[in-house]
Formats: sequence, C-alpha cells, structure tokens
Amino acid sequence: MKIKFNIIKLLRAPVLMFILSIFGTVLFAQETEINVEKATHKAVKNTFESVWIIDNQTVMVPVQSTFEFDIQHRFGNVNSNGVNDLWGLFAPSNIRLGFGYAPINNLFLGAGLTKDRMIIDGSAKYALLKQTADSWAMPVSITFYGNISYDAVKDPDNGLYKHKTDRWRFFNELIIARKINERFSVQVAPSISHQNFVQGYVRQVDVLVKEVAPEMDHEHFAISVSGRYKITDGISFMVNYDQPITKHYTNNPNPNLSFGFEFGTSGHSFQLFAGNYSFLNPQRNNIFNKNSPFEYTDAQNVFHKGGNFMIGFNITRLWNL
Repeated sequence: MKIKFNIIKLLRAPVLMFILSIFGTVLFAQETEINVEKATHKAVKNTFESVWIIDNQTVMVPVQSTFEFDIQHRFGNVNSNGVNDLWGLFAPSNIRLGFGYAPINNLFLGAGLTKDRMIIDGSAKYALLKQTADSWAMPVSITFYGNISYDAVKDPDNGLYKHKTDRWRFFNELIIARKINERFSVQVAPSISHQNFVQGYVRQVDVLVKEVAPEMDHEHFAISVSGRYKITDGISFMVNYDQPITKHYTNNPNPNLSFGFEFGTSGHSFQLFAGNYSFLNPQRNNIFNKNSPFEYTDAQNVFHKGGNFMIGFNITRLWNL
C-alpha cells in the first residue's frame, strides 16, 4: 500500500503541474490580450499639426492647459492690379489676431479680432470621438466646432445695419477626419452658417406689383474637404476645397480652392498658401465669398474670369501652461 500511495503521489504531481500551467497560460494570455487591447485602443496622434488647415479648422484639439496665439494674414487679390500692387502683396490686406485655451481635455475655447469690419469672434471646439490605432475600434476622429461673430465696425448712419442684432452671425461644423498613415491625413466637414440680417431687392411680381424679396436665406449649408501630406517630418503639403450647397435667390457665394505648405515644430506652425477666401471668419467666408478659382457666368449673364486668389499665411504658437 505504501508503494501504491507513493506512485499515486508521483502521478498527481505532474497532473497538478499541468493543470496549473494551463490556468497560468490562460490567465497570462487574458492579461496580454487586455494589455494589447489597451495599447491598440489608444488614440492616434498628430492627425494634423495645427488647429488650422489654411482657412478651416482641423479635427485637432490641443491637450489640457494649452494656450495658443494665432496671426492670420491675407494679402490682396492677385488679379486686381497685377504688377502695380505686386499681385496683391501691396494691396490692402486683412488680418486676424486670435488666441485659445484648453481648460479641460477635449475642449478648446477661442476668441479673435479681425481687421475687416472689426469682427469680434468667439469659438468652442470639442473632440467627440478619436481615431484609435486599431481602426476597427474607431476608424475616424469627429470634432464639433462652433463660432459666433459680431461686426463691430462703426455705422453711425445705420447704412450697414438697422438693428444691433443684424451684426451677429453663427457657424456650426462637424469635422470628420482620418489619419490614413503617418504621412497622409484627410477630413470632411459639413457646416451650417446663419446670418440674422438678409438684404432685399425689388422684384417684379407682375405688371403692376413689385415686392422686396430677400437676396439670400438666413441659413447657408456648405461642405469642405481637406488633406495634408507630410513631405518630411517638418514640411507638409496642404489642399482644401469648400463647396457651397444652399442655392439662394441671388448673391450666391463662390467655392474656395486653397493650397500651400506647412512648416511645423512641436510648438508652432507656419502655413504659406494661396486661396480664394479673404474674410478670416468661417461664416462670412461661406456666405459672402465672391472670389472664384474657376471661370463662370452669373445669373445676370455676366462672365467672370476666375483665378481670384489671395496669398496668405497663418502663424500659430502653442504653450503648455
């Protein structure tokens, strides 16, 4: 019996070790899977280098406690006077000074002042979803951006605005972006702009009756598509296209095509480009842009040459406070 008992003990030991090894392997595999899952579910970084891609916002929201200062500059139209004003470089320009701060993660608040019409603007930007390293978990990043603006230009005779509420305009946008690889990123952004004040024009209803009809709707829908390709770690090529969607009674805005280069470091971004937008405010750009990259004939059968570009630059500086 003693010999038999020892044999059973000897048999039990390998079996016990085998069972423990299986459980250990399973537990280790589960822990590894959890760690791998956590690692692959991390949000991708640097989909874009800056909060700006020429005239539009990118999906990027700076990390908490980041302070930003912006200088945006647009020269005159290259087609206005040709060599006489050095293709717009010596023409009257538009400038915006702005700043922003991230009080908490995923939220960025900003404000700015624009030279043309002395536009005061405030903005809010919030990251709703972030693309993950494993695309099946979250294939895109989605950010909301909103802007409110007030035209503070002096108007003593009420020639521009009859009421103070006419000076307000609003902009809301949903930015959807994807970092395709380490060099190439794209985004699409549907938007809606609202203007309180809509000018009217006299319209002939019939032989005896005329009426004042609105030139435009209060709401204006548009969509933009942007892309960035990194040539080197510090230099990127950018392109952007903005397409109006709403068809107004008259005074329809033109699309915008812009392209240029970005030179960036961890703390700042410098963008040099050419584009058709000049107002430095998203709602004014979308609603009132009269510069066009293409030739076209308007509703009054007037031919427009196209190619109306402005050379511009953006300078963005970031500080982590």
